[in-house]
Amino acid sequence: MRNENTPIAVEGYPFIVLAGFVTMVFALLSWKILAVIAFFLTLFITYFFRNPERNVPEDENAVVAPADGVIIYLGPSSEEHVMAEMTKISIFMSVFNVHVNRAPITGRIVETFYNRGKFLDVRDERATFENERSGLVMEDARGTRIVVVQVAGLIARRIICYLQKGDQAIRGKRYGLIRFGSRLDVYLPGQVDLKVKLGEKTVAGETILGYLN
Repeated sequence: MRNENTPIAVEGYPFIVLAGFVTMVFALLSWKILAVIAFFLTLFITYFFRNPERNVPEDENAVVAPADGVIIYLGPSSEEHVMAEMTKISIFMSVFNVHVNRAPITGRIVETFYNRGKFLDVRDERATFENERSGLVMEDARGTRIVVVQVAGLIARRIICYLQKGDQAIRGKRYGLIRFGSRLDVYLPGQVDLKVKLGEKTVAGETILGYLN
């Protein structure tokens, strides 16, 4: 899978190179203040696209967080691609969080969907239906299905997903990212044994959201 064993996500290279080039130009022109600003911008972009390793739980029933961030919604919800009442967990990623996303379970991708839309603040619940979003319906070996949706935000304008229909996802492995602030929505079966609460911070690939019964 892409971005394995790379400390910086490859999607960030063009931005880092561009910012570094601008810094060098300002420095050569002796525009000191602009050079300093550009230098720190280069450092921030590099930091934004960091890609750390994670210790993934081995329990096959565990559903891990797909994103670093804070849980801003946890409750019942319906999802149009799975005709059943589900539990929705929304994770908000600020620009200071790692933005590489990881698969919540091991399973086959049975459906993908993408919707163009607006770029509302992802903390606004309308973003679930009105913002640009890209989703995966995942099915584990027992036939249990969950849905994970990448939602673009006010600043984020690029959703990247490596998985396609028919691919096999592996719990905790990288499967995509969203650039510059966004949200991940996870829809779990109603019978899931939840292990997180509203306002809790999550670590992608490590935090256990719950266990599938």
